[in-house]
Amino acid sequence: MDKKLKIYIGLLLFIILGIIYIESIKPKEINWFPSYAAKHKIPYGTYILRNELPSLFSNKGVTDVHQSPYLFLKDSTNRGTYFFVDNALNFGKDEFNELLKFVDRGNDVFISTNGVHIDTLNVETKQLSTTAFEENAYQKLVNKSLDKKEYHFDRDFSKAYFSKTDTLKTTILGELIIKNENDSIVSSKPNFIKTKFGKGTFYLHTFPQAFTNYNMLLDNNYEYVASVLSYLNSTSSSSDNTILWDAYYKTGKSNISSPMYYILSSKHLKWAYYIALIGVLFFVIFKGKRNQRFIPVITPLKNQTLAFTRTIANMYYEKSDHKNIATHKINYFLEYIRTNHRLSTLKIDAVFYNKLASRSGNSTEMVEELFKRIDNINAKNSISQDELIALNKAIETFKAYKK
Repeated sequence: MDKKLKIYIGLLLFIILGIIYIESIKPKEINWFPSYAAKHKIPYGTYILRNELPSLFSNKGVTDVHQSPYLFLKDSTNRGTYFFVDNALNFGKDEFNELLKFVDRGNDVFISTNGVHIDTLNVETKQLSTTAFEENAYQKLVNKSLDKKEYHFDRDFSKAYFSKTDTLKTTILGELIIKNENDSIVSSKPNFIKTKFGKGTFYLHTFPQAFTNYNMLLDNNYEYVASVLSYLNSTSSSSDNTILWDAYYKTGKSNISSPMYYILSSKHLKWAYYIALIGVLFFVIFKGKRNQRFIPVITPLKNQTLAFTRTIANMYYEKSDHKNIATHKINYFLEYIRTNHRLSTLKIDAVFYNKLASRSGNSTEMVEELFKRIDNINAKNSISQDELIALNKAIETFKAYKK
């Protein structure tokens, strides 16, 4: 190993160690992705909620459902309280029909998402907007038996509320309150309701951010979550004590489509992959430079077709065999007619002349004159150079004419 190669290797190691050191001391950025996945400990994951559910529902079991509701509820023996929380939920028509059947049998469904429109339940939501210069949003429960404390969530979120409900079957359980810079209420709208359907109940909530890790650890906001979930614990109409935690409709659920996706999704594996690529690049540059060999120049084969044609042409020209050349020219011309104009050349008569004139765009007189010249040459044993040139000129004139 020469001195120059050692320098290159040392430089490569220095760069790799420098990258590793910089990455190790760099502050980790906070991931605010709205995951809502139970395994994620990021601010908008639901790791805390999922792990605290058994203590919040001490009289119930908790089951993770990794199937879509459409498939899971095909089994009518599945009972309990189906719990949905995500940034957005888009149920298909057939899928939501299964949820309706599930509730109609006496089960409950809890849905917390940023706005829902359910025609069957006569429920619609809108986004709340105010004219307050500096507004603050608060969440509040309206049940007299619960603490009426207002809970503030400091980060911006979608301020959805229920703009339409079925008043005969719906009970308002919570409100979204907007206050201005003077701490005066400028708007108060329902954002947590329950509505009866058949033997069961739908609980609809428009503030899923409350159930995330960040907001449950913020001040005493966990009390708000506990109060919301207390409805499922005390007033559940289901005869089964199971909480069915939806793990299918989650924005941040695992969806590894390839090994490369798995590698790049992990910080440490990603940098190991990048370092390996850098190492291979250095190896190709420096090792390839040392061992590069001359590439021999291979002269391509010459195209001898033109030379062959010229040889044959000269041979005919030197022998002055004009009749033979004319015969070949006539045969090629007849083949041209068969190929391009789709006409048989077995019988050449007045009908043939008319058809060829029509298809080629030439006049019938010109076609007839050309074939008389051909018949005249075919009848002779030898022809002159002038006759050969005249034949060639007549054929080329025929081909050159276009409609």
